[in-house]
Amino acid sequence: MAELKFVRPARVRLLPEGTQPVVSLKGVTKRFGKVVANDSITLDIYPGRIKALLGENGAGKSTMMSMLAGRYRPDEGTIEVDGNPVRFHSSKDAIAAGIGMVYQHFMLVDSMTVAENVLLGQEGSFLVKPAEMEGRVGRLAEEYGLEIDPAARIADLSMGERQVVEILKLLYRESRILIFDEPTAVLTPEETNKLFEALWRMTEQGKSIIFISHKLEEVIALADEISILRRGKIEGELDPNAIESKAELASRMVGKEVLLEIDRQPAEIGDPVLEVRGLTGIGLSDVSLDVHKGEVVALVGVAGNGQKALVEAVTGLVKPPLDTVFIMGQPWRKFFAESTWNRSMCYIPEDRLGLATLRNQNLVDNLLLTTRKGYTKGFLLNKKQAEKDTVSLIEKFDIRPGRIHALAWQLSGGNLQKAVLARELFREPRLIVAEQPTQGLDVSATEEVWNRLLAARTMAGILLVTGDLNEALQLADRVAVIYRGRILGVIDAAAPNALDRIGPLMAGVLDDIL
Repeated sequence: MAELKFVRPARVRLLPEGTQPVVSLKGVTKRFGKVVANDSITLDIYPGRIKALLGENGAGKSTMMSMLAGRYRPDEGTIEVDGNPVRFHSSKDAIAAGIGMVYQHFMLVDSMTVAENVLLGQEGSFLVKPAEMEGRVGRLAEEYGLEIDPAARIADLSMGERQVVEILKLLYRESRILIFDEPTAVLTPEETNKLFEALWRMTEQGKSIIFISHKLEEVIALADEISILRRGKIEGELDPNAIESKAELASRMVGKEVLLEIDRQPAEIGDPVLEVRGLTGIGLSDVSLDVHKGEVVALVGVAGNGQKALVEAVTGLVKPPLDTVFIMGQPWRKFFAESTWNRSMCYIPEDRLGLATLRNQNLVDNLLLTTRKGYTKGFLLNKKQAEKDTVSLIEKFDIRPGRIHALAWQLSGGNLQKAVLARELFREPRLIVAEQPTQGLDVSATEEVWNRLLAARTMAGILLVTGDLNEALQLADRVAVIYRGRILGVIDAAAPNALDRIGPLMAGVLDDIL
């Protein structure tokens, strides 16, 4: 089966003897009520190095980085910059100390140019002429090997180019330590490779990089050193060159063996459960796609190219043009007019703590969000039966903490996703629309979600919307590539050259691909 791979450059990156860390965490502890998110963390960040930070969901990575970036303050311990203790009261303090973070969700003004966004908020920037702004930003981009047009409007840029703008904002502020949180989640393979080259160029300039990712092949290819965080504690420091396989790294991270490769047995292909025919409008152009019972069809593309519009049209959030969407053989309007709570369609949204669940409600009430009709007779709701079924699902899907009255926001990302998956599969659907089902999940939770989806093929067809090509190639029978609202190609996932064809299509390159 094809898999996305990265080749680590042949280079020796030894830390010169006597090199002092630019940032040190010494005995740092952070609590939220009775929960200890970080427990006596000690960690050194060295100049010119890329340190990867790995850990399961809920291990404490985000909390630790938020303290470095000035969003939280430690309850115990100290943070040192250049050997001097510091106390950050805000992100502004951290930036002043040379620490900046590139978040998963970009904070850019779409109507402004690249140069205007980079200089936005900088002292004296309102007096700088546009041509001078663009010159400054252009020279900075060239210095670090970043390809971007300083005069381009943000609204016209790809997600990869927008990420470059966020990086330039930090470099313009002379950040010496750059933190990247899941930076490749919205990038094509080509954009990912360009990002890696830019990060290596930054280390050559003496910058320090902290790289957070659940994609182990990226970590092995990119990092100079790897720190494992487990249950709020640093469990080990690894040399990427000494790691023999992705499976070894995964087992070190979670403390048990993780297979990573799934046993994907073929399923019997049945009748179509979803047919999209020439759908034009709502941001889409002549989209045709079908999904049959027993198969997984992956829809891939860089974020913002029409996936959201297509998902909303299929799942009933937006009304599509007449006679363009058919579900289980019925026209869209007839299907939703007669749809039942079970043996129908289920939707697993990307926003698991917003659209998929009610954050301040317990697991029983969140189960009832989409199954209420199964527990009602007239005006009576059988809450006791719902509680019994919730207990059963918690045990079956190993949802932690194992309490039916736990609130949605109290669960880690992986456990919340398992709760959503448990609820939707409980409905015995015939069509499953799964949108970014493993985004932000650790390898253990990812493996479980994958196996649950594959097992569901016996009763359903699955439309899998994902930005992770490895996930698409592992799970899908066919991969549909969407670009600017059009399906540019549908590729057999088992084809030897599938990956070579998908990557360029995601970037809109059609020549010699099909």
